[in-house]
Amino acid sequence: MLEKELSLADLHISLSEIYEAMGYGSSVPDQAVEEEVRMLLGQIENRIHPRFFFLIMEGILEAEKQMLCVGAISFRIGKIIAHQLRGSEKFAFFAATAGVEFEKYQHILQQEGDMVKIYIADALGSIIAEKAADCMEMALDSCICTKGWKHTNRFSPGYCGWHVSEQQKLFSLFPVSDPCGIRLTDSSLMVPIKSVSGVIGVGANVHKMEYTCGLCTYDKCYRRKQRK
Repeated sequence: MLEKELSLADLHISLSEIYEAMGYGSSVPDQAVEEEVRMLLGQIENRIHPRFFFLIMEGILEAEKQMLCVGAISFRIGKIIAHQLRGSEKFAFFAATAGVEFEKYQHILQQEGDMVKIYIADALGSIIAEKAADCMEMALDSCICTKGWKHTNRFSPGYCGWHVSEQQKLFSLFPVSDPCGIRLTDSSLMVPIKSVSGVIGVGANVHKMEYTCGLCTYDKCYRRKQRK
């Protein structure tokens, strides 16, 4: 089990990643937008605290039933995730977030009513959360490499046929109710909103494969957008 707080510098976010998340693709926005992006990065540099958490647990994958069982808890993970978790010897359950401080910053921007800043911050928050999850994967790598293990992609409730309501079951596995300061609403949404959670398979015979976007019907998935 590991929980860690990060800095903005730890995330290595490039301007091009921010512009892509904002919808510019490989293009560069005009000077005014560039200046706004740089200003927001400067404002949050020393005031946000992204975090991640993971723990590794025993589990039984019933691929034909599209189920993952951890003790008395059974997850209906769907066909795509069940296929990609095959060969896992254990399972890492994780949470990562841009942090409560970043969400407070977003609320300040919303009160000011500057739509450009609000839009930039929304894109930036998504990147921060995903980059925190990337850092979690690197920490997981360090944890399992001594056993000669590898890991799969990470998969989250709400994607690839795994219903978002099972977020409640996932959080019940954690030793605290609010890992990294994340809490769940009754509708299974995470607060802060800019947070991710899910499962990763680990073992000697697993592989980190391409996300199978061609088999998925969720056209708003961030992974699908990255592949365009």
